[in-house]
Amino acid sequence: MKERTTLKIIFTLSALGAIFSGTLSYIEVFGSADSCPALGAPGTILGYPACVYGFGMFLILTAITAYGLWGKRKNTQLPSIE
Repeated sequence: MKERTTLKIIFTLSALGAIFSGTLSYIEVFGSADSCPALGAPGTILGYPACVYGFGMFLILTAITAYGLWGKRKNTQLPSIE
């Protein structure tokens, strides 16, 4: 599999993960009081639901792969050993 194809697959999966975890994060943090435990309640990490951290990680992964796909590249090649 080529590098660009792999980056496209990773970008697509991480973007879908960011959308999914972002939706869950929004519901957990800004949803009704009946939908989730209060911020800082047991079952949270540093006061926030785990999906908030997943959202951040997916955003970082999406940004890194987007840079790999569309960022400016210098034409650097490693010297070949023959």
